[in-house]
Amino acid sequence: MENNLEGTGERKLQCNDVSKCFQLLESILDGNETPDSQEVLKSKLAKCQPCFEHYHLEAAIKEVLRTKCTKHEVPSQLVEDIRQKIEEIK
Repeated sequence: MENNLEGTGERKLQCNDVSKCFQLLESILDGNETPDSQEVLKSKLAKCQPCFEHYHLEAAIKEVLRTKCTKHEVPSQLVEDIRQKIEEIK
């Protein structure tokens, strides 16, 4: 018997098609949505614990990358020092 108890708020503990589901979740997170993908996502997350966990982990990683990995200006003196060291090594 599968642990898919719709209506009780519990999620099944194993996903029946991990690679397909994770592909869908990542596609949605990347902004490649189809008209019905939000409904599919909502349904999937409500029913499947592995998909729920994967989605929220990927969403958190993408948020960190979006907010923390920004382009910073490198001081020109540092650039020149690095170039000089490279020339000395050659």
